[in-house]
Amino acid sequence: MMVLKFGGTSVGSPGAIERVIGILKDSAHAGRAGVVVVSAFSGVTDALIEAGRTAAQGRDYAAKLSALEKRHVECVRHFLSGAEGEAAVREIGRAFQKLELLLHSVLILKELSARTLDCVMGFGERLCAELLARVFSAKGVPADYLDSRLVIRTDEQFGKAKVLQEETARLIKGHFAGRTRLQIAAGFIGSTADGAAATLGRGGSDLSAAIYGAALGVEEIEIWTDVDGIMTADPKLVKNAFTIERLSYAEAMELSHFGAKVLHAPTVQPALDANIPIRIRNVFRPEGTGTLISSQRDVQGEREAQHEHEAQCAREVQHEHEAQQGREVQHEHEVQHEREVQHEHDVLPVKGISSIGDITLVLVQGTGMVGVAGFSARLFSALSRENISVILYTQASSEYSICFAVMPEDGGRAAAAVNAEFEREIATGSLDLPLVERDKAVIAVVGSKMESTAGISGKVFYALGRNGVNVDAIAQGSSEINISLVVAAKDVSKALNSVHEAFFLSGTRSVNLFLVGLGLIGGTLLDQIARQREVLAEKYKIHINIAGLANSKKMLFAPPQAGSALPLVREGRFTTSGINPAEAVQLLEGGAAFNSAEFITLMKAANLPNTAFCDCTASEEVASHYEDILRSSIPVVTPNKKANSGSLDYYKRLTSYSQDRGIPYLYEVTVCAGLPVISTLRDLHLSGDTVRRIEGVFSGTLSFIFNNFDGSKPFSALVREAKAKGYTEPDPRDDLNAMDAARKALILARECGMPLEFADVRIDPILPEACFAAKSVEAFFTELEKSDAGFEQRRAAAAADGKMLRYIAIVEAGSARLSLRAEPEGSPFRSLVDADNIVVITSDRYVKLPMVVKGPGAGAEVTAGAVFSDIVRIARTLV
Repeated sequence: MMVLKFGGTSVGSPGAIERVIGILKDSAHAGRAGVVVVSAFSGVTDALIEAGRTAAQGRDYAAKLSALEKRHVECVRHFLSGAEGEAAVREIGRAFQKLELLLHSVLILKELSARTLDCVMGFGERLCAELLARVFSAKGVPADYLDSRLVIRTDEQFGKAKVLQEETARLIKGHFAGRTRLQIAAGFIGSTADGAAATLGRGGSDLSAAIYGAALGVEEIEIWTDVDGIMTADPKLVKNAFTIERLSYAEAMELSHFGAKVLHAPTVQPALDANIPIRIRNVFRPEGTGTLISSQRDVQGEREAQHEHEAQCAREVQHEHEAQQGREVQHEHEVQHEREVQHEHDVLPVKGISSIGDITLVLVQGTGMVGVAGFSARLFSALSRENISVILYTQASSEYSICFAVMPEDGGRAAAAVNAEFEREIATGSLDLPLVERDKAVIAVVGSKMESTAGISGKVFYALGRNGVNVDAIAQGSSEINISLVVAAKDVSKALNSVHEAFFLSGTRSVNLFLVGLGLIGGTLLDQIARQREVLAEKYKIHINIAGLANSKKMLFAPPQAGSALPLVREGRFTTSGINPAEAVQLLEGGAAFNSAEFITLMKAANLPNTAFCDCTASEEVASHYEDILRSSIPVVTPNKKANSGSLDYYKRLTSYSQDRGIPYLYEVTVCAGLPVISTLRDLHLSGDTVRRIEGVFSGTLSFIFNNFDGSKPFSALVREAKAKGYTEPDPRDDLNAMDAARKALILARECGMPLEFADVRIDPILPEACFAAKSVEAFFTELEKSDAGFEQRRAAAAADGKMLRYIAIVEAGSARLSLRAEPEGSPFRSLVDADNIVVITSDRYVKLPMVVKGPGAGAEVTAGAVFSDIVRIARTLV
């Protein structure tokens, strides 16, 4: 025998009822279902409560009752006709007459007691169960109506009545003795010893099903609802949540206690006591197996899952070889990957993450509780007297403080109860007034195998800390099946997504990217992301999601959903979110006016997990926000040199905060584009080497000009050629003033620990002052042509000594300078071609033969590619 329970949405319409009939007739249930427990039609219980409260306020409730009666009658008319239909309609009419008399009494007395409200609320389940018994019988599933008030006995705690287990079990067994027809039982209700209707509280219909199942010793209890089972997290907040195939009773109780709404914790206990499995299934997808809850973890199932996982991996390799065969193979790869994720979950130590999104934390502390026996007993007795339920409790080992979590409506009463109980201790100052902290949330990480797996807590706290989620309180039972954390309510979505990704996404890492600057570098970066994101997602499980972007005029954000989670969109064979980078520029045209401060504020307010900020501008104003961004635990990636070549104090604050807090601040691209210069210097320092001298050509423009200044063309002609090739800024003086190269030299000096300001960098000018004083670009070239003879004279003098001119930066002995030097044959600076950059590093280890880093130091593709690499590096540091 089986017990099946159907919730309000499962029976809330004729179409839904048809699905239930189909389930009862299928091969898995025909002849096996002994009891069907039903809730009221969806929305009916709330409507009945509203009608009762309306009557208690002395207002007319007739329209509400009429609408409810009409809904039930319409359902009858849909399924039943003739004498059977008329009999059902008359029965509904009699029920509503009784309900009307009851509410009329409430109207006269203007009082709605808990006892009366229970009687009113119970009408919904009774109407539904009696109606469905008639419909099922008419549709070929012989059934009788069972009024649960006859067999479920409770105490008199109306609204949340406790079931008297022994008497209830005796009454249920007595009712079923000799009966063979399916019983359609009203969930949620029972009755007291004197026959008063009593409701079982939140999740009461689930509890009813468990009570029937336990009393009858059925083989399985099925809870049919509108989702596929218990999920790894709330799917409204975590878009990548998926169904858990198996749970132990303990795991299910922990998840349901901390907010998993599919199942209510009291439901599990009767089934646990009787060792009866519970299965959660989806009435809209009956072919699914749902979630099975039982006393033992399925060891054999786990072995089979592991075997299947290995087989899937082997098949995946095969499909990689067959990738050329087209999209059919790719689709199969996706299906297999989804199966693999589920199989991997079967052997993970963590089974699910649940949350309560709104709780209040109460803190009690003071020296008067240290070493005092019975303090906790007094505290919880005081709370118990006020009927306040404690969700979570933790005490410091010093015994100096205790904090506990309660529902928001109980926060004030809890503080008052503490004040009353410890009035004397508070008056003498040995105990502080209780501190009430509102707008908090609880997340619970649950899994029976956590107790035998090291590092679970570390992984949880790293995921939260990496995303800037502060933990206010921690609780872990001695069973180690649950780690519960209190965080700010505003952070609950980010916390859930961060921890869920850390445990369940099989190595998948995502970055929610906010990009400012869509010029040459930023635009090229978007193109590279658009071309590469599918490969990153499929092959490396890295998702780059464009959550926001801006140029100098407009800004645009991906539309947030509940909990500030970005909408997930199925694109091809991988799941992504946010703004499509291939359409970003066009979409941005419809954005709001850009304001850098507002952009940063909105980025922080989105509160997305794994957020990263990328600045592809040259704006000093945008760079001024880096400190605020880092302090919000958001990594920064940038080719913008303004922050690190600005004030020394600002540079130190940024780099120190990044190092101390572990928030990535990646600016490799600020010097020599894609060349690994900064990272090389860091590696030398970390490995114990000391850098003594750095020489380099840091400007691609100046590199091109002097690499080609061999006397065949005048100097001015080479500058014009560099401008035509796009190597210079629109005004070449912005390159020839060497300010950009000086900023790079300053950054490298600071990376070597030299406390220099920009004013300390000595720049030997390349051009005569008249060139800089020119009123226009053409006027500049006119003045530059006047200097050609002087440049040629310097070049020829160097050539006479077998040397060539190069504009070189030198960092050494606490100083930085840039000057035009004549380089002899064999100099590494004469090996440059086109717009190459070069850095020559002399250190204690690299004395006789300095280290040389050389290659393209400019160009949109190279620079954007290096920025892209840093963004991917952030994703890979999330493990």
